Amino acid sequence: MIVMRSLDKTMTCSEFQDALPELFESQSDLAGHEHLKNCENCAALVRDLEYIASQARLLLPIQDPSPAVWDHIQQAIRQEKPEPPAPAARK
Repeated sequence: MIVMRSLDKTMTCSEFQDALPELFESQSDLAGHEHLKNCENCAALVRDLEYIASQARLLLPIQDPSPAVWDHIQQAIRQEKPEPPAPAARK
């Protein structure tokens, strides 16, 4: 687990960016994070990531596909046989 130093103004960009996945997973409010108050690059990165996440939520299907769809996908995967590798060309 990454320990956040939310009040530490000396947090580096690298340290903050390493902590980002955990922060996003925990749905923390990043707006008040001290590093973002002092670092426009990381603040812009967080804005971009929040925008991407909000747009990705719009892509989620309204309904899950029926179980038959997944069954057909599994059948197709089982039926596919990998082609043997082509023989190497001799020099």
